Amino acid sequence: MAVVVNHDVCEGIGECIEVCPVEALELKEGKAVCIDDLCIDCLACIAACPVEAISEG
Repeated sequence: MAVVVNHDVCEGIGECIEVCPVEALELKEGKAVCIDDLCIDCLACIAACPVEAISEG
């Protein structure tokens, strides 16, 4: 189960991308996107997101 990014809330700050140990997050069109096949469900991105746009999926 990968994380879910709420694109209505995401501001594309990128702090989630910086903390992901497996590079499963990237910015597309100014919003964070999770690459489900790479995500290891460590949930570091949830804690790093300053606008709380990421949740456990």
